[in-house]
Amino acid sequence: MTDVHTVLVRSKNMRAIKGKNTKPELIVRRYLHAAGFRFRLHRKDLPGRPDIVLPKHRAVIFVHGCFWHRHPRCRFAVLPATRPSFWLEKLQGNVARDEKQIAALESLGWRTFVIWECQAKNASVLEGVAQEIFGKG
Repeated sequence: MTDVHTVLVRSKNMRAIKGKNTKPELIVRRYLHAAGFRFRLHRKDLPGRPDIVLPKHRAVIFVHGCFWHRHPRCRFAVLPATRPSFWLEKLQGNVARDEKQIAALESLGWRTFVIWECQAKNASVLEGVAQEIFGKG
């Protein structure tokens, strides 16, 4: 199967993908802020630069994109038909790095939580995570 875009157009599209302040991340941040919680963003001194850091609760939240971080059994985590071996290696590397960063954070005493892109719009998922972290929603 060939790509529907030229190499230049595909390259431009891929460069436009953000790593910070993504739409799912903004949704989660808005929910937490409205619920009265205060947090820090992308702390460089922590392994993996977690998306959301709640120092008071010693908790971090990663808001993962389903495609980029291989959300199991998710319809958005489909392997591209073009250059599948390249993508499989790249995406498996992302997953391995995530696991390493989470282990490092937990060894430093941080509680880690992952909210997937497909879950970010689901208020009950956000409420459940908030209750698990803070004991309230």
